[in-house]
Amino acid sequence: MDLSDLVNPSAVVAALKATSKKQALQEVAARASALTGLDSRVIFEKLIERERLGTTGVGLGIAIPHGKFAELDRVYGLFTRLETPVDFDSLDDQPVDLIFTLLAPEEAGAEHLKALARVSRLMRNSDVCDKLRGTDDAEALYALLIEAQTQHAA
Repeated sequence: MDLSDLVNPSAVVAALKATSKKQALQEVAARASALTGLDSRVIFEKLIERERLGTTGVGLGIAIPHGKFAELDRVYGLFTRLETPVDFDSLDDQPVDLIFTLLAPEEAGAEHLKALARVSRLMRNSDVCDKLRGTDDAEALYALLIEAQTQHAA
């Protein structure tokens, strides 16, 4: 599964304004709603429900919130770069500024895990994250994500 299967250019938000984890997730849910056709409140509640199980703030300023939905027929990805980092209750207590959200069908066990693994591997690369933090242009962010994934697949 390639990142281009998960994320399209309209699924990249370059400079999201949020002052808290809750607000960031609300904004992400609103944008994910436009991509998936799901109600933004349903997406938000699922993401919050997942956060209650344990933070998706994985450290180094990165969060990978995710959830499963009966109404979806494929995995959707949404990449968001926050204008200002927010507290995300991350494992390393560092604020988050890069959020990669995954929304998957309920039955997508292996597919969901593969997508999480791919995103996690990509976002663990500090060079990639530095480049993502260095631009606030959505097209450039999309190109960086796809290029980085292609380079790491080789």
